[in-house]
This record gives sequence, structure tokens and C-alpha cells, in this order.
Amino acid sequence: MPAPRYSKDNLAFAKLLRQDSMPAERALWDIVRAGKLGARFRRQQPIGPFVADFYCAAAGLVVELDGKGHDAESDARRSDWLVAQGYCMMRFTNGLVLNNPHDVYLALTAALHPPHPGAARHPSPSGGEGKMSH
Repeated sequence: MPAPRYSKDNLAFAKLLRQDSMPAERALWDIVRAGKLGARFRRQQPIGPFVADFYCAAAGLVVELDGKGHDAESDARRSDWLVAQGYCMMRFTNGLVLNNPHDVYLALTAALHPPHPGAARHPSPSGGEGKMSH
């Protein structure tokens, strides 16, 4: 996947977001940082007109966190645009990341390292969060 294109304004905005992380963002960063999942992630990655919460370039995977302040319509437009550009999307609620980090870890691991055919699969996280679209 080619490097994401973005504006200088988005880069400056992403830097501000990195400095003021929410608790769920810090918790997810603890799960994905330092290659713990066998892949490198970036926080607050500018992509086109958006800033993705988390991005794995090797997998073309964008991970978004949804909290109380998120607008479902805006989130859908963002997801649609990113998928149309060829990115895979996963969304998790802040509550799931904070209360069930192991479920998030399993969902991300499954997305990054799909099981071989016939292998036992882990159940999906509660409530269907963590489903991937692409």
C-alpha cells in the first residue's frame, strides 16, 4: 500500500492529538506498540482528509476508536472513504478497549494474522466490535 497522502494541516493536527491522548487511546497504544502484534502501528496518522487513530502500513489497516463524542454519520463517511481508497477498517468502542483489552488484542491478531483454513478460530469480541471491513 502506498504511503498515505495528507495535508500539512492534518500533520499538525495529528501531532496535537498525539500529545492529548484519551484513556482508551493510551490503552490501545499499550496493546499495539513496540510490535507486540507482529506489526508496527502509528498513532494519529494523517490519511487524506482524515487523521486515523491507529494505522498499520504493512496491513493497510486503520483502527478507529469510538467514544461518546463520535458522530455515527461522520464515522461512516470516514470509513467509506478509507475503504474506497483500499484501506481495511476496524472499529472498537472505548469501553471495549478499556474493559476487555484481551478481546481487542485477539481481534487485532486475527486481522493481522488470519488463521490457516481449518484452524480453530477465536470468538469475535462481544457486541460485534472489531469487525473488519475492506
